[in-house]
Amino acid sequence: MKVAIAGAGSVGTAIARELETNGHEVLVLEQDAELVEQRRGEVPGVHWVAADACEVSSLDAAGLASVDVVVAATGDDEDNLVVSLLAKQEFAVPRVVARVNNSKNQWLFNESWGVDVSVSTPQLLTALVEEAVSVGSLVRLLQFQGGSAHLVEITLAEGSPAAGVAVADIGIPREATIVAVVRRDRLVVPRGDTVLQSGDEVLVLVTGDVEETVHGLFIGG
Repeated sequence: MKVAIAGAGSVGTAIARELETNGHEVLVLEQDAELVEQRRGEVPGVHWVAADACEVSSLDAAGLASVDVVVAATGDDEDNLVVSLLAKQEFAVPRVVARVNNSKNQWLFNESWGVDVSVSTPQLLTALVEEAVSVGSLVRLLQFQGGSAHLVEITLAEGSPAAGVAVADIGIPREATIVAVVRRDRLVVPRGDTVLQSGDEVLVLVTGDVEETVHGLFIGG
């Protein structure tokens, strides 16, 4: 897989290093030439380019039309939105992932700006804290497709309506899917006859406006 990353800060560099280690072809664009030279020495397996990722000519020269995924990982939300929009509209990149630095700007990171998946570090950290301490609550972990789909986690309480019920009998709407169940540190791949238990951490992919319905099925009124 070929991945282009905009931004050679700590976040962009960490992503580039991990992807390169996993065998992917990685290109990083950064307008600070001195930083590019520094990063080139730190992660030599990545292709580093000193260029402004907000300019069409720079993206074209870097060969953005041939990449599979673009990651807009700069520390500026406006730049990340511009990079996302150019990647999708000018170069038809199949997958665009954008970093959200200020959670107040989360609502902007949607398909209108070319964003397929947005990742807000503050929101993600908040969700992970809530997930660690919450039982009987629905916690949003990740958001996809500009907010039309999201991954939620529910730790089933003792009185959960879903405890002791097989997945096929819960009545999950078509717009939602149980993707995984974590039971006592063991991953359970859910099937129709899988019976949920109190204490299970249930991961549900929710689309549309059925979050309230899912809440009722797993948590109750």
